[in-house]
Amino acid sequence: MLMPKRVKFRKSQRSASTLRGVATRGNHVAFGDYGLMSLDRGWLSAREIEAGRVAATHMMGTEGRLYIRVFPHKSVTAKPAETRMGKGKGEPEYYAAVIKPGTILFEISGVAEDFAKQCLNALAHKMSIRTKLVSRKR
Repeated sequence: MLMPKRVKFRKSQRSASTLRGVATRGNHVAFGDYGLMSLDRGWLSAREIEAGRVAATHMMGTEGRLYIRVFPHKSVTAKPAETRMGKGKGEPEYYAAVIKPGTILFEISGVAEDFAKQCLNALAHKMSIRTKLVSRKR
């Protein structure tokens, strides 16, 4: 699964302010011909990104190329179940990517449009946020 090699601080704050607004960066298809765009805001865990990658590469086989446009930089902490209040913040449980509406999550190139739709649809079922298929503007 994806995770940062090194981090300056092990634990990050939740910070709802980073989720405000729409995506101004990473909001157009840059590398491939077709992309999967987010319609909701939220956190996309490294497990979801990996599940999407596995589903798409399994379906594509040797043809075409898949681009992953998001990376999980944010550490999400959790305290153990049935633990009393206090004693500090919990340990990092997983890493997540902060997603705003309009962010391109995945891109595909080198395949036909109908096959790209099927592949990105299978990939979209692995995501916890609503998405839509977009194509490159020419």
